[in-house]
Amino acid sequence: MFRQVLTQQTRGFATSNVAVEGFTGSVGNTPLIYLKTVSEQTGCKIYGKAEFQNPGGSVKDRAAVSILQDAEDKGRIKSGGTVVEGTAGNTGIGLAHVCRAKGYKCVIFMPDTQSQEKIDLLRMLGAEVHPVPAVPYENPLNYNHQAKEYAEKLENAIWTDQFDNTANTYAHYISTGPEIWEQTQGDIDGFICGTGTGGTLAGVGKYLKEKSNGKTQIWLADPPGSVLYQYINNGGKLVERTGSSITEGIGQGRVTNNLGVFVNELTGALLIPDEKSISMLYQLLDTEGLYVGASSALNVVAAVELAQKLGKGSKVVTVLCDGAYRYQSRIFSKKWLEAKGLRDAIPESLRKYAVLD
Repeated sequence: MFRQVLTQQTRGFATSNVAVEGFTGSVGNTPLIYLKTVSEQTGCKIYGKAEFQNPGGSVKDRAAVSILQDAEDKGRIKSGGTVVEGTAGNTGIGLAHVCRAKGYKCVIFMPDTQSQEKIDLLRMLGAEVHPVPAVPYENPLNYNHQAKEYAEKLENAIWTDQFDNTANTYAHYISTGPEIWEQTQGDIDGFICGTGTGGTLAGVGKYLKEKSNGKTQIWLADPPGSVLYQYINNGGKLVERTGSSITEGIGQGRVTNNLGVFVNELTGALLIPDEKSISMLYQLLDTEGLYVGASSALNVVAAVELAQKLGKGSKVVTVLCDGAYRYQSRIFSKKWLEAKGLRDAIPESLRKYAVLD
């Protein structure tokens, strides 16, 4: 399914002087940023793929374009149709952008635990938003199931099914993976990132493993409240999901179809506590000038830990998923940080950036 497209794919980068067509044409070809401070601290070379520079502001723009293109190619949706998705936010935002560009109606079901900034942005983009209680996937009221049922009641409508629709993984196999390989000139020892749908990790991981003949290690980074760290390190046994994390859109209670494409080829997994993620978020702002969200910060923590495992001089790539502006009312709020018990995790010299009450 994936291998046949390799010779068809050609990519430029953000510095290309070739014009692109519309929103969908501008997705991808993001820079690979050398993270100077953490690289010097570890004696390694650590890079972040700047997915916040996609036109919709996150890595999920890639999946949104790919999933809708796949639906159109298969004749599952026609002009003027309705696109329905269950999403923690960023995929919905990407879909809302693409729907505006292509003339579709967009309907989003999302957990009511997500940031107000995401909900507001979706509505500004013309999406119909249904915040629903955050319940496990096994519960019929889970936001994914509600999205599916809603779409089934409509004519000329699709449920895009981002978690189990492998057009998601395919997007990263033909774009993100090849971009990283070319930007590192094929010299990459490890790739690591968190996973929600599993599309980024599986698509990039599959491509890099194939191109490196198995040399590049592919690791999963997991937040508290997810079961995947234990699944990978305990012989593929799923445990009950408990706890929660400040990160949004990553962590999982099951192995999705997208992750299932690659899960048995993963080298390993790391568990990253929220305290390390929030500290890194402030550090990246202070030392690199990068204003990124908590999942991006978690990925950088994980990249540092993987680089340390691989040894001095190793080269590790991760994903900078989105910008902090989608979460700023929380992660830069003194009251929120106190309520989450995270204020003391931030170095005292960096607390000056928490400017909101």
